[in-house]
Amino acid sequence: MLIKKGNEIPSSEITDESVWRNRREFFKQLSTVAGAAAIGSILPACVSAEPSPKPAPAAPPVLLGKYDTDEPKTPEKDVTSYNNYYEFGTAKDDPSRNAGKFKTTPWTVQVDGVKKPGKLNLADLLRGSTVEDRVYRMRCVEAWSMVIPWHGYPLADIIKRLEPNSNARYVEFRSIYAPDQMNGQRDPFIGLKWPYIEGLRMDEALNPLTFFAVGVYGHLGPNQNGAPLRLVTPWKYGFKGIKAITAIRFVEQPPRNTWQDQAPNEYGFYANVNPTVDHPRWSQASEQRIGSSASLLGTLLSGSNPRQKTLMFNGYSDQVASMYAGMDLKRNF
Repeated sequence: MLIKKGNEIPSSEITDESVWRNRREFFKQLSTVAGAAAIGSILPACVSAEPSPKPAPAAPPVLLGKYDTDEPKTPEKDVTSYNNYYEFGTAKDDPSRNAGKFKTTPWTVQVDGVKKPGKLNLADLLRGSTVEDRVYRMRCVEAWSMVIPWHGYPLADIIKRLEPNSNARYVEFRSIYAPDQMNGQRDPFIGLKWPYIEGLRMDEALNPLTFFAVGVYGHLGPNQNGAPLRLVTPWKYGFKGIKAITAIRFVEQPPRNTWQDQAPNEYGFYANVNPTVDHPRWSQASEQRIGSSASLLGTLLSGSNPRQKTLMFNGYSDQVASMYAGMDLKRNF
């Protein structure tokens, strides 16, 4: 098994980005400037020959979206260079080194189990949905974590337009199989079956948090983060976030995902973040936040990164816990 224990992961020495504003913050500032100009135009001119000095304007408040977290964001350099993407290799920097020539255009997605099955261009699949920027926590099953500004679309909007068959209870996602472009798919030592497969229960897929990401930090791509289309479910472990999706199928029975097939005693269908259920080989009670200044300070002082407590459902209990009411989450892991 290739997934490594959390305390074996090298710490990042990159401090958090000092400046990053998403589109919503930009338009907030723009409207403030425009509003000030409009107000100035209707006020009487100052009669004093020497106008009083104006105080420096306060910095505009950070504008958070409905599903954002206010935690410090992981630096973009870490988000794009520290990844698990075994199609491009098993080291954390393999995807950023090996995914550059991966072709993401043109891109089509086969859709089945819907009113009008067929192969759709990516633009047609996303047409009619509004692009959003959302800041989500991401918790890896290896016990490290990030805070990532994703760029993409609510999955529920897309599903509703596709009109799944009435017997659909689950959604299966398949990734691309392209061994000519993905060196990891040619490596027999990785030992996974390709293409990568993941699945969600229908209510999970329709949850407002569930997201189809097409990029990070407000722009498209890059390839190592799952371009051109990846799944984001922030209350589940990161391996649930299948990348480079080429097929979506609505089915009646739960699909068997890749890691569940590889090691069913270690990786279940649900993959919900649960600090009370340990991985067979390590604790899930705490996590190492990648790329934080606190991590850097802890590294300098103690030689190892400080860890933080892992929250149930990765801190999204209010939005998702009701979906699992009455379930045994140790059995359904």
